[in-house]
Amino acid sequence: MNRPRRIAHLDMDAFFASVELRFYPELKGQAVVVGGTRAHGPQTLPDGSRRFARLRDYVGRGVVTTSTYEARALGVFSGMGLMQSAKLAPEAILLPAQFEAYRDYSRRFKAAVAAIAPHIEDRGIDEIYMDLSEHPEPTLPLVQRLKAAVQEATGLTCSIGVAPNKLLAKIGSDLDKPDGITLLAEADIPTRIWPLPPRKINGIGPRAAAKLEQLGIHSIGTLAATPGDFLVRHFGPTQGVWLHRAANGQDERPVVTSREPRSISRETTFERDLHVRQDRPELSRQFTALCERVAADLARKGYLSRTIGIKLRFADFESVTRDLTLPAPVDDAAAIRRAAGECLKRVPLERKIRLLGVRCSSLTPRALASLRETRQAQLPF
Repeated sequence: MNRPRRIAHLDMDAFFASVELRFYPELKGQAVVVGGTRAHGPQTLPDGSRRFARLRDYVGRGVVTTSTYEARALGVFSGMGLMQSAKLAPEAILLPAQFEAYRDYSRRFKAAVAAIAPHIEDRGIDEIYMDLSEHPEPTLPLVQRLKAAVQEATGLTCSIGVAPNKLLAKIGSDLDKPDGITLLAEADIPTRIWPLPPRKINGIGPRAAAKLEQLGIHSIGTLAATPGDFLVRHFGPTQGVWLHRAANGQDERPVVTSREPRSISRETTFERDLHVRQDRPELSRQFTALCERVAADLARKGYLSRTIGIKLRFADFESVTRDLTLPAPVDDAAAIRRAAGECLKRVPLERKIRLLGVRCSSLTPRALASLRETRQAQLPF
C-alpha cells in the first residue's frame, strides 16, 4: 500500500551569518552583514577583545552575501550592494565571507539529517528536500528530532516545512522562520497558501511577479482562481499551465537523491573596473586563479570537462559568454587556462571589465573516463 507523500524542505536559518556568530558570539542579536573582503575582518586588540568593521566605512563594489535577521529588519538583504546597504544600516557589523567554514557546517547538518532520514535531495549549501513518506515515525516528533540533530551537530537552527509535495514544503519552511516547523496538508491551501503573494512560490521571479501585479493578480489565491487559458495567453503555454497548477498546490516532482552537475564555475567581481591593457598583470593573475580554482573543484568532485567557457561583464553591465569544446575532456588548470584564453580572444576587449568568470561544462565522471581509456587500451587493433 502506498503511503501518502510526506515531503520536507529544510532551510538553515540565515546560514552564513549564523555560522559567523558561532565564531563571534558577542555579535548575537546585532545587525551583521557578510560581504566585503578579508580587509574587513575583525582586529584583535591587546586586551583580547575584537574590533569589527562597520558597514558605514565600506567603499567598493561588493554585494551582501547574507545578513542576520536584525539586519534584514533594517532592509538589508542578500544581493544588495554593500554601499547601498550602508545607507540603510550604517552601524551594522561587516564581516568577510568564510566559504570553507560554511561548507564544513553544510556537511555537518546534512550528515546529521542523513543519519535519520537518508532519502535526501541536496539543493545547495543551506537547504535540502527529504522524502519522509516511508519513514515509520509520526511527522511532528520526526521533524523535532531532525531539528535537534542539526542543532547538536552545528549549534545552528533550521526551519522545516512538511507537505504533500516539494512546492508546498518549500513555501512552508519559510512561513515560521527562524527555528520553525510548518506542517501543511492539501486542506490548508485555501487558508495558509492562497493569502500569500505570488512571489512566495519558488519559481516566480521579480519579472513574473511584476507582470502578475499588472494583471491585478496580487495573491496566490487570485492566481489559483484565474482561468488557465488567460494565464497561457499572457505567459505562454508552458509557464501559464505551470502557474495555474502551482497556485493550486499541484506538484508531482520526486525527491531526487542523486544528480550529475551540469557545470562547475567560478567568477569574481572586481573591486574596481579593470582596464585590459593598463591592468593586464592583475587581470592575468585573476584569470589564472579562477582556472586553478575550477580545476580544484573538478578534482574534488571527480569530474573532467570537455567544454570550457568564459563570462565577462563590462563596466556598462553588458555581459558576454564564449565557450570552446575540446577533443577530449580535461581537468588540469593549464589546459583549462589555454581553452579559456582561446575563448577570450573571441571577445572585443575595448571596455573595462567588471566581472570575470570561468565555466566547465559537458562533464564526465573521472571513473567513467578512466574505464573508457582502459577498454580502449585493451582493443587488439
